[in-house]
Amino acid sequence: MIWKNYGTSILLLLGLVAGGILGVVLGEDAHVLQAPGTLFLNLVFVLVVPLVFFSVSNAIVVMRRSGVMGKVLGTAMGVFMVMSLVAGLFAFGFMSVWNPYKGVLGQGENLVGEIMKPDLDLGDALVSAFTVNDFALLLSREHLLPLIIFALLFGMAVALLGPKAATIERFLAEGEKVIIKMMDFVMRLAPIGIGCYFADTIGTLGGQIVGNYLEIFVVVMVVTALIYFILHSVYALFSGIPLAKFWKEMIAPSVTAVGTCSSAACMPVNMTAARNLGVSEKIVEGVIPLGTNLHKDGSVVTSTAKILFALYFFGSVPEGFGPTVMVVLLAVLGSIVVGAIPVGGMTGELLICAVLGLDPSFAASLLIIGTICDIPGTLLNATGNLVAPLLVQRFTKE
Repeated sequence: MIWKNYGTSILLLLGLVAGGILGVVLGEDAHVLQAPGTLFLNLVFVLVVPLVFFSVSNAIVVMRRSGVMGKVLGTAMGVFMVMSLVAGLFAFGFMSVWNPYKGVLGQGENLVGEIMKPDLDLGDALVSAFTVNDFALLLSREHLLPLIIFALLFGMAVALLGPKAATIERFLAEGEKVIIKMMDFVMRLAPIGIGCYFADTIGTLGGQIVGNYLEIFVVVMVVTALIYFILHSVYALFSGIPLAKFWKEMIAPSVTAVGTCSSAACMPVNMTAARNLGVSEKIVEGVIPLGTNLHKDGSVVTSTAKILFALYFFGSVPEGFGPTVMVVLLAVLGSIVVGAIPVGGMTGELLICAVLGLDPSFAASLLIIGTICDIPGTLLNATGNLVAPLLVQRFTKE
Protein backbone atom coordinates (compact mmCIF):
# COMPACT_ATOMS: atom_id res chain seq x y z
CA MET A 1 0.00 0.00 0.00
CA ILE A 2 2.80 2.43 0.89
CA TRP A 3 4.59 1.75 -2.39
CA LYS A 4 1.37 2.12 -4.38
CA ASN A 5 0.66 5.54 -2.87
CA TYR A 6 4.17 6.90 -2.52
CA GLY A 7 6.20 4.88 -5.03
CA THR A 8 6.73 7.77 -7.47
CA SER A 9 7.69 10.22 -4.72
CA ILE A 10 10.02 7.68 -3.08
CA LEU A 11 11.82 7.04 -6.37
CA LEU A 12 12.18 10.78 -6.99
CA LEU A 13 13.56 11.31 -3.49
CA LEU A 14 15.99 8.42 -3.95
CA GLY A 15 17.09 9.98 -7.24
CA LEU A 16 17.63 13.33 -5.48
CA VAL A 17 19.62 11.70 -2.66
CA ALA A 18 21.80 9.77 -5.12
CA GLY A 19 22.29 12.91 -7.22
CA GLY A 20 23.17 14.95 -4.14
CA ILE A 21 25.79 12.41 -3.04
CA LEU A 22 27.30 12.28 -6.53
CA GLY A 23 27.37 16.07 -6.69
CA VAL A 24 29.23 16.34 -3.37
CA VAL A 25 31.69 13.56 -4.24
CA LEU A 26 32.41 14.61 -7.83
CA GLY A 27 32.26 18.36 -7.33
CA GLU A 28 32.55 20.25 -10.61
CA ASP A 29 33.20 16.94 -12.39
CA ALA A 30 29.49 16.17 -11.83
CA HIS A 31 28.88 18.41 -14.85
CA VAL A 32 29.30 15.26 -16.95
CA LEU A 33 25.86 14.20 -15.66
CA GLN A 34 24.21 17.25 -17.19
CA ALA A 35 23.69 15.44 -20.52
CA PRO A 36 21.28 12.72 -19.26
CA GLY A 37 19.49 15.35 -17.15
CA THR A 38 19.04 17.57 -20.20
CA LEU A 39 17.89 14.57 -22.27
CA PHE A 40 15.07 13.92 -19.79
CA LEU A 41 14.07 17.59 -19.73
CA ASN A 42 13.93 17.74 -23.53
CA LEU A 43 11.60 14.72 -23.60
CA VAL A 44 9.29 16.57 -21.21
CA PHE A 45 9.51 19.84 -23.14
CA VAL A 46 8.29 18.40 -26.44
CA LEU A 47 5.13 17.02 -24.79
CA VAL A 48 4.18 20.04 -22.69
CA VAL A 49 2.46 22.10 -25.41
CA PRO A 50 0.10 19.32 -26.64
CA LEU A 51 -0.47 18.22 -23.03
CA VAL A 52 -1.62 21.70 -21.99
CA PHE A 53 -3.82 22.17 -25.07
CA PHE A 54 -5.64 18.83 -24.86
CA SER A 55 -6.00 18.75 -21.08
CA VAL A 56 -7.25 22.31 -20.58
CA SER A 57 -9.62 22.21 -23.57
CA ASN A 58 -11.05 18.85 -22.54
CA ALA A 59 -11.44 20.00 -18.92
CA ILE A 60 -13.75 22.81 -20.09
CA VAL A 61 -15.81 20.40 -22.19
CA VAL A 62 -16.12 17.96 -19.27
CA MET A 63 -17.15 20.76 -16.91
CA ARG A 64 -19.93 21.82 -19.28
CA ARG A 65 -21.11 18.21 -19.61
CA SER A 66 -21.23 17.76 -15.82
CA GLY A 67 -24.14 20.18 -15.60
CA VAL A 68 -22.58 22.33 -12.87
CA MET A 69 -23.66 25.63 -14.30
CA GLY A 70 -25.43 28.82 -13.33
CA LYS A 71 -25.38 30.27 -9.83
CA VAL A 72 -23.67 27.29 -8.18
CA LEU A 73 -20.85 27.24 -10.75
CA GLY A 74 -20.26 30.98 -10.54
CA THR A 75 -20.24 30.91 -6.75
CA ALA A 76 -17.97 27.86 -6.66
CA MET A 77 -15.43 29.49 -8.99
CA GLY A 78 -15.54 32.64 -6.87
CA VAL A 79 -14.97 30.65 -3.66
CA PHE A 80 -12.11 28.70 -5.26
CA MET A 81 -10.43 31.92 -6.39
CA VAL A 82 -10.82 33.74 -3.06
CA MET A 83 -9.54 30.76 -1.04
CA SER A 84 -6.57 30.38 -3.39
CA LEU A 85 -5.74 34.10 -3.22
CA VAL A 86 -5.93 34.06 0.57
CA ALA A 87 -3.62 31.02 0.69
CA GLY A 88 -1.18 32.69 -1.72
CA LEU A 89 -1.13 36.01 0.13
CA PHE A 90 -0.73 34.24 3.48
CA ALA A 91 2.14 32.12 2.17
CA PHE A 92 3.85 35.13 0.57
CA GLY A 93 3.50 37.19 3.75
CA PHE A 94 4.76 34.42 6.01
CA MET A 95 7.72 33.66 3.74
CA SER A 96 8.61 37.35 3.74
CA VAL A 97 8.83 37.25 7.54
CA TRP A 98 10.50 33.83 7.85
CA ASN A 99 12.60 34.03 4.72
CA PRO A 100 14.23 30.70 3.77
CA TYR A 101 15.70 32.11 0.55
CA LYS A 102 18.51 34.30 1.86
CA GLY A 103 21.03 31.49 1.33
CA VAL A 104 20.29 31.27 -2.42
CA LEU A 105 20.04 35.01 -3.09
CA GLY A 106 21.89 35.88 -6.27
CA GLN A 107 23.43 32.45 -6.87
CA GLY A 108 22.15 32.46 -10.44
CA GLU A 109 22.65 36.17 -11.06
CA ASN A 110 25.36 35.47 -13.62
CA LEU A 111 22.85 33.50 -15.70
CA VAL A 112 20.08 36.05 -16.08
CA GLY A 113 19.42 39.67 -15.28
CA GLU A 114 16.75 41.25 -13.11
CA ILE A 115 13.47 39.37 -13.36
CA MET A 116 11.19 41.71 -11.46
CA LYS A 117 11.76 45.32 -10.49
CA PRO A 118 10.03 47.32 -7.75
CA ASP A 119 8.69 49.75 -10.41
CA LEU A 120 7.24 46.89 -12.49
CA ASP A 121 4.43 48.08 -14.77
CA LEU A 122 1.70 45.58 -13.90
CA GLY A 123 -0.31 46.30 -17.06
CA ASP A 124 2.59 45.69 -19.42
CA ALA A 125 3.61 42.60 -17.47
CA LEU A 126 0.12 41.11 -17.70
CA VAL A 127 -0.20 41.82 -21.43
CA SER A 128 3.15 40.21 -22.23
CA ALA A 129 2.43 37.27 -19.94
CA PHE A 130 -1.10 36.47 -21.18
CA THR A 131 -0.89 37.22 -24.91
CA VAL A 132 1.20 36.74 -28.05
CA ASN A 133 0.81 38.44 -31.43
CA ASP A 134 1.05 35.37 -33.64
CA PHE A 135 -0.59 31.93 -33.57
CA ALA A 136 2.72 30.17 -34.20
CA LEU A 137 4.07 31.55 -30.92
CA LEU A 138 1.45 29.51 -29.05
CA LEU A 139 3.34 26.36 -30.03
CA SER A 140 6.33 27.26 -27.86
CA ARG A 141 6.80 26.16 -24.26
CA GLU A 142 7.95 29.73 -23.58
CA HIS A 143 4.37 30.95 -24.05
CA LEU A 144 2.35 28.52 -21.93
CA LEU A 145 0.10 31.19 -20.47
CA PRO A 146 -1.22 32.42 -23.85
CA LEU A 147 -1.62 28.75 -24.85
CA ILE A 148 -3.78 28.14 -21.77
CA ILE A 149 -6.00 31.12 -22.69
CA PHE A 150 -6.35 29.77 -26.24
CA ALA A 151 -7.17 26.27 -24.92
CA LEU A 152 -9.81 27.71 -22.58
CA LEU A 153 -11.50 29.56 -25.44
CA PHE A 154 -11.26 26.53 -27.72
CA GLY A 155 -12.79 24.28 -25.03
CA MET A 156 -15.61 26.77 -24.39
CA ALA A 157 -16.43 26.93 -28.11
CA VAL A 158 -16.54 23.13 -28.40
CA ALA A 159 -18.67 22.83 -25.25
CA LEU A 160 -21.18 25.45 -26.40
CA LEU A 161 -21.52 23.88 -29.87
CA GLY A 162 -22.46 20.55 -28.28
CA PRO A 163 -23.44 17.87 -30.86
CA LYS A 164 -22.28 20.09 -33.73
CA ALA A 165 -18.70 19.66 -32.50
CA ALA A 166 -19.01 16.02 -31.36
CA THR A 167 -16.05 14.91 -33.50
CA ILE A 168 -13.79 17.62 -32.06
CA GLU A 169 -14.98 16.77 -28.54
CA ARG A 170 -14.01 13.13 -29.05
CA PHE A 171 -10.68 14.22 -30.57
CA LEU A 172 -9.90 16.27 -27.45
CA ALA A 173 -10.82 13.45 -25.06
CA GLU A 174 -8.85 10.78 -26.92
CA GLY A 175 -5.95 13.12 -27.68
CA GLU A 176 -5.63 13.87 -23.97
CA LYS A 177 -5.44 10.16 -23.17
CA VAL A 178 -2.69 9.62 -25.75
CA ILE A 179 -0.57 12.54 -24.55
CA ILE A 180 -1.03 11.53 -20.90
CA LYS A 181 0.16 8.01 -21.70
CA MET A 182 3.20 9.42 -23.52
CA MET A 183 3.99 11.70 -20.56
CA ASP A 184 3.61 8.74 -18.22
CA PHE A 185 6.31 6.92 -20.20
CA VAL A 186 8.66 9.90 -19.98
CA MET A 187 8.06 10.57 -16.27
CA ARG A 188 9.22 7.05 -15.46
CA LEU A 189 12.68 8.41 -16.23
CA ALA A 190 12.26 11.31 -13.78
CA PRO A 191 14.26 9.79 -10.88
CA ILE A 192 17.28 9.36 -13.18
CA GLY A 193 16.88 12.63 -15.07
CA ILE A 194 16.22 14.80 -12.02
CA GLY A 195 18.94 12.97 -10.06
CA CYS A 196 21.50 13.76 -12.76
CA TYR A 197 20.36 17.38 -12.93
CA PHE A 198 20.57 17.71 -9.14
CA ALA A 199 24.08 16.20 -9.12
CA ASP A 200 25.19 18.86 -11.61
CA THR A 201 23.52 21.57 -9.51
CA ILE A 202 25.22 20.41 -6.30
CA GLY A 203 28.55 20.11 -8.09
CA THR A 204 28.23 23.69 -9.38
CA LEU A 205 26.71 25.47 -6.37
CA GLY A 206 27.92 23.32 -3.49
CA GLY A 207 26.14 21.21 -0.90
CA GLN A 208 24.79 24.20 1.05
CA ILE A 209 21.80 24.39 -1.31
CA VAL A 210 20.50 21.14 0.24
CA GLY A 211 20.08 23.01 3.53
CA ASN A 212 18.19 25.76 1.68
CA TYR A 213 15.76 23.20 0.27
CA LEU A 214 15.21 21.71 3.74
CA GLU A 215 14.50 25.13 5.24
CA ILE A 216 11.94 25.80 2.49
CA PHE A 217 10.29 22.48 3.38
CA VAL A 218 10.08 23.48 7.07
CA VAL A 219 8.55 26.86 6.21
CA VAL A 220 5.99 25.23 3.89
CA MET A 221 5.07 22.81 6.69
CA VAL A 222 4.47 25.70 9.11
CA VAL A 223 2.39 27.63 6.56
CA THR A 224 0.38 24.47 5.88
CA ALA A 225 -0.30 23.96 9.59
CA LEU A 226 -1.47 27.55 10.06
CA ILE A 227 -3.82 27.44 7.07
CA TYR A 228 -5.06 23.98 8.03
CA PHE A 229 -5.95 24.83 11.62
CA ILE A 230 -6.63 28.58 11.64
CA LEU A 231 -8.02 29.54 8.21
CA HIS A 232 -10.11 26.39 7.90
CA SER A 233 -11.63 27.06 11.34
CA VAL A 234 -12.45 30.63 10.29
CA TYR A 235 -14.12 29.37 7.09
CA ALA A 236 -16.13 26.81 9.08
CA LEU A 237 -17.37 29.41 11.58
CA PHE A 238 -18.29 31.77 8.72
CA SER A 239 -20.28 28.91 7.17
CA GLY A 240 -22.19 28.41 10.43
CA ILE A 241 -20.65 25.03 11.25
CA PRO A 242 -19.72 24.31 14.91
CA LEU A 243 -15.97 23.70 15.17
CA ALA A 244 -16.34 20.42 17.06
CA LYS A 245 -18.56 19.01 14.32
CA PHE A 246 -16.35 20.42 11.57
CA TRP A 247 -13.10 18.95 12.90
CA LYS A 248 -14.74 15.61 13.53
CA GLU A 249 -15.53 15.38 9.80
CA MET A 250 -12.09 16.72 8.81
CA ILE A 251 -10.34 13.67 10.26
CA ALA A 252 -11.20 11.24 7.46
CA PRO A 253 -10.19 13.50 4.53
CA SER A 254 -6.99 14.51 6.33
CA VAL A 255 -5.94 10.92 7.06
CA THR A 256 -6.83 9.87 3.51
CA ALA A 257 -4.79 12.74 2.03
CA VAL A 258 -1.68 11.89 4.03
CA GLY A 259 -2.15 8.16 3.55
CA THR A 260 -2.68 8.23 -0.22
CA CYS A 261 -0.94 11.49 -1.25
CA SER A 262 -3.78 11.87 -3.78
CA SER A 263 -6.44 14.58 -3.92
CA ALA A 264 -8.57 12.40 -6.21
CA ALA A 265 -8.59 9.58 -3.65
CA CYS A 266 -10.05 12.02 -1.12
CA MET A 267 -13.03 12.98 -3.29
CA PRO A 268 -15.49 10.29 -2.08
CA VAL A 269 -14.42 10.87 1.54
CA ASN A 270 -14.94 14.62 1.13
CA MET A 271 -18.38 14.05 -0.37
CA THR A 272 -19.44 11.91 2.60
CA ALA A 273 -18.06 14.44 5.08
CA ALA A 274 -19.81 17.32 3.31
CA ARG A 275 -23.13 15.49 3.44
CA ASN A 276 -22.62 14.89 7.17
CA LEU A 277 -22.07 18.64 7.60
CA GLY A 278 -25.41 19.36 5.94
CA VAL A 279 -24.33 20.38 2.45
CA SER A 280 -27.01 19.83 -0.20
CA GLU A 281 -26.62 16.96 -2.66
CA LYS A 282 -26.56 19.36 -5.63
CA ILE A 283 -23.55 21.20 -4.24
CA VAL A 284 -21.80 18.03 -3.07
CA GLU A 285 -22.03 16.35 -6.47
CA GLY A 286 -21.17 19.49 -8.41
CA VAL A 287 -18.62 21.44 -6.40
CA ILE A 288 -16.40 18.74 -4.89
CA PRO A 289 -15.48 16.97 -8.20
CA LEU A 290 -14.89 20.36 -9.80
CA GLY A 291 -12.79 21.55 -6.86
CA THR A 292 -10.72 18.38 -6.86
CA ASN A 293 -9.43 19.40 -10.28
CA LEU A 294 -9.38 23.19 -10.14
CA HIS A 295 -9.05 24.21 -6.47
CA LYS A 296 -5.72 23.38 -4.83
CA ASP A 297 -4.69 25.62 -1.93
CA GLY A 298 -1.72 23.37 -1.17
CA SER A 299 -0.46 23.78 -4.71
CA VAL A 300 -0.78 27.57 -4.30
CA VAL A 301 1.47 27.44 -1.23
CA THR A 302 4.11 25.26 -2.91
CA SER A 303 3.91 27.34 -6.11
CA THR A 304 4.54 30.47 -4.04
CA ALA A 305 7.59 28.76 -2.54
CA LYS A 306 8.84 27.83 -6.02
CA ILE A 307 8.35 31.33 -7.46
CA LEU A 308 10.14 33.00 -4.54
CA PHE A 309 12.98 30.48 -4.83
CA ALA A 310 13.39 31.36 -8.51
CA LEU A 311 13.27 35.10 -7.88
CA TYR A 312 15.77 35.04 -5.02
CA PHE A 313 18.04 32.60 -6.84
CA PHE A 314 18.40 35.04 -9.71
CA GLY A 315 18.85 38.03 -7.42
CA SER A 316 15.41 39.58 -7.90
CA VAL A 317 13.75 40.22 -4.54
CA PRO A 318 10.00 40.86 -5.07
CA GLU A 319 9.29 44.21 -3.43
CA GLY A 320 6.37 46.52 -4.02
CA PHE A 321 2.77 46.05 -5.07
CA GLY A 322 3.34 44.91 -8.66
CA PRO A 323 5.77 42.05 -7.97
CA THR A 324 3.69 40.87 -5.01
CA VAL A 325 0.54 40.68 -7.13
CA MET A 326 2.40 38.88 -9.91
CA VAL A 327 3.81 36.28 -7.51
CA VAL A 328 0.42 35.50 -5.97
CA LEU A 329 -1.48 35.47 -9.28
CA LEU A 330 1.15 33.25 -10.87
CA ALA A 331 0.96 30.86 -7.90
CA VAL A 332 -2.83 30.66 -8.18
CA LEU A 333 -2.69 30.17 -11.94
CA GLY A 334 -0.03 27.51 -11.57
CA SER A 335 -2.22 25.59 -9.13
CA ILE A 336 -5.16 25.69 -11.55
CA VAL A 337 -3.01 24.47 -14.44
CA VAL A 338 -1.63 21.61 -12.33
CA GLY A 339 -5.19 20.68 -11.37
CA ALA A 340 -6.47 20.74 -14.93
CA ILE A 341 -3.68 18.46 -16.16
CA PRO A 342 -3.91 14.89 -14.77
CA VAL A 343 -0.16 14.27 -15.02
CA GLY A 344 1.81 17.35 -14.07
CA GLY A 345 4.78 16.66 -16.31
CA MET A 346 6.50 19.69 -14.70
CA THR A 347 3.86 21.90 -16.34
CA GLY A 348 3.49 24.15 -13.29
CA GLU A 349 7.25 24.58 -13.03
CA LEU A 350 7.58 25.29 -16.76
CA LEU A 351 4.78 27.86 -16.51
CA ILE A 352 6.71 29.66 -13.77
CA CYS A 353 9.87 29.65 -15.90
CA ALA A 354 7.95 30.90 -18.95
CA VAL A 355 6.30 33.81 -17.13
CA LEU A 356 9.52 34.83 -15.35
CA GLY A 357 11.57 34.50 -18.53
CA LEU A 358 13.87 31.78 -17.18
CA ASP A 359 15.62 28.95 -18.97
CA PRO A 360 13.10 26.06 -18.97
CA SER A 361 15.76 23.71 -17.58
CA PHE A 362 15.46 25.57 -14.25
CA ALA A 363 12.07 23.83 -13.89
CA ALA A 364 13.95 20.79 -12.57
CA SER A 365 15.20 22.83 -9.60
CA LEU A 366 11.62 23.88 -8.86
CA LEU A 367 10.37 20.30 -9.17
CA ILE A 368 12.57 19.40 -6.19
CA ILE A 369 10.50 21.74 -3.99
CA GLY A 370 7.28 20.18 -5.29
CA THR A 371 8.58 16.69 -4.52
CA ILE A 372 9.64 17.33 -0.92
CA CYS A 373 6.46 19.34 -0.20
CA ASP A 374 4.07 16.83 -1.79
CA ILE A 375 2.43 15.58 1.42
CA PRO A 376 1.59 18.98 3.01
CA GLY A 377 0.45 20.20 -0.40
CA THR A 378 -1.92 17.26 -0.83
CA LEU A 379 -3.29 17.75 2.69
CA LEU A 380 -4.34 21.34 1.94
CA ASN A 381 -5.59 20.45 -1.54
CA ALA A 382 -7.88 17.76 -0.16
CA THR A 383 -9.20 19.46 2.98
CA GLY A 384 -9.73 22.75 1.16
CA ASN A 385 -12.25 20.93 -1.01
CA LEU A 386 -14.28 20.02 2.05
CA VAL A 387 -14.31 23.66 3.15
CA ALA A 388 -15.24 25.06 -0.29
CA PRO A 389 -18.74 23.46 -0.56
CA LEU A 390 -19.55 24.80 2.93
CA LEU A 391 -18.85 28.32 1.71
CA VAL A 392 -20.72 27.77 -1.56
CA GLN A 393 -23.80 26.68 0.39
CA ARG A 394 -23.42 29.66 2.70
CA PHE A 395 -23.52 32.06 -0.26
CA THR A 396 -26.08 30.30 -2.49
CA LYS A 397 -28.37 29.06 0.31
CA GLU A 398 -29.10 25.98 -1.81
